[in-house]
Amino acid sequence: MTTRELTTDILVVGAGLGGVAAALAAADRGAHVILTEEYPWIGGQLTSQAVPPDEHPWVEEFGITARYRRLRDGIREVYRRRYPLTDAASSRADLNPGAGWVSKLCHEPRIAVGVLEEMLAPHRSTGRIRLLERMRPIAADVDGDRITRVTLQSEVDGETVAVSAGYVLDATETGELLPLTGTEYVTGFESRAETGEPSAPDEAQPENVQALSVCFAIEHVDGDHTIERPTDYGFWRDYLPEAWQGSRMLSWEAPNPRTLEMGTRAFDPNPGDDVAEVDADQSRNAGDANLWTFRRIAARDQFERGFYESDICLVNWPSIDYFLAPVLDIPRDEELEHYRRARQLSLSMMYWMQTEAPRADGGTGYPGLRLRPDVMGSDDGLAQAPYHRESRRIRALTTVTENDVSYDVRGEAGATRYEESVGVGMYRIDLHPSTGGDTYIDVASTPFEIPLGALIPQRTANLLAANKNIGTTHITNGCYRLHPVEWNVGEAAGHLAAYCAATGATPHEVHADAGIRSDYQRELEATGVELHWPEGRVHAY
Repeated sequence: MTTRELTTDILVVGAGLGGVAAALAAADRGAHVILTEEYPWIGGQLTSQAVPPDEHPWVEEFGITARYRRLRDGIREVYRRRYPLTDAASSRADLNPGAGWVSKLCHEPRIAVGVLEEMLAPHRSTGRIRLLERMRPIAADVDGDRITRVTLQSEVDGETVAVSAGYVLDATETGELLPLTGTEYVTGFESRAETGEPSAPDEAQPENVQALSVCFAIEHVDGDHTIERPTDYGFWRDYLPEAWQGSRMLSWEAPNPRTLEMGTRAFDPNPGDDVAEVDADQSRNAGDANLWTFRRIAARDQFERGFYESDICLVNWPSIDYFLAPVLDIPRDEELEHYRRARQLSLSMMYWMQTEAPRADGGTGYPGLRLRPDVMGSDDGLAQAPYHRESRRIRALTTVTENDVSYDVRGEAGATRYEESVGVGMYRIDLHPSTGGDTYIDVASTPFEIPLGALIPQRTANLLAANKNIGTTHITNGCYRLHPVEWNVGEAAGHLAAYCAATGATPHEVHADAGIRSDYQRELEATGVELHWPEGRVHAY
């Protein structure tokens, strides 16, 4: 089979939130872009991974880019135009279709796919953005410190495509281009000696990576919808994670991320709660007391009676965190086997809920629970892609550490302020159990900035990080990995690549030269990127 050869100004590998944002920013500035995606849906953690947006409490007012706000507004507009909302729901400017407690905008993932496609559509019509679907990177050609070509292979028919580009953006979920291009990177836990972080171990642990999860959507309706007993059910039913302090993983019990004490969550399908009273603000309420409403993505009471037979609940709970082994830098067949086992864990949790889960009435099992493969866009009812919380991370010009963002370290002084800022973000330092046997690390954070140098490798001249692969540590990845931050990172990287392609400056020169950098930052601000937080309007949590 002959390899097709393509050429473009900018190649963006990975069409998750960071990749889509990068492509839009670069094309809006005038560059030609080839954007690639491995899974059927673009949108990454918001869509193919099915994770409702984890955002900060002020997202409705400020602290996100203008393009990200257009994405959020577009999702709400679809519901208002096409769905039979109640008058009360339709009239809410801050409509939360799922009335979930984890996010102010819980929604079905397919809606976001459509809005993202719509945002790309004008540039795809003109040819300024070309989307190569179902393609994953398998090789790269490098000349000195520059990447000259990246080869991708179709997940459908094995066809290969080689793309030559002036700039290459790694927007994959796990930093796939870093080993392929020889770009220096870090995995897992850095040592305290290297980073000076109070939560870091004495010695580096490169294989100690946060759990991944395979999410799924369920409803609760009449009838028995029990799935076939999963092949690995016996293993997962008896599995006792060390962090669970003697409790089984398949249960309503799990550690409290902040106190590490074991606690029992409620599970009450279709509770008939007052959806107008849902206050999705993680700084005030973790919201996970009832797992059903925690990540609910469709609240039937916000729609005309009978439109939804049931609420739709998104399962992304501690009980499906897969941390048996890392999936970075291992042979591909071993990586795929871990993904299979992670999917078996999720199916096992579903089967346990249907057959053995204790109910509040003293009975066991919820056979009325039903998977929604149509909502996930998959055959088995699970998300198309695993939700990776942690990626390979570039050895960057600027690395953000716990000492830059932790409230315990920074106090009322707030996070490190960067003259090189290219955006803002906020979330607690939230690390799930990891492959090294660690339990949760959950540390209060302060509203932070995204330094330009975190997007730029120390050596490779024409590669930029555009996802969770930026210059953070294992610890600070815990607050820089969320949806709006990933989007902001990608948007800044895409604009930078287009700026460099047009002006002849290199990313390293933009970073080093205050005058050039200020010119680039002025362009970012003109497109609606906020470089600093408003004084006195935010707080730590």
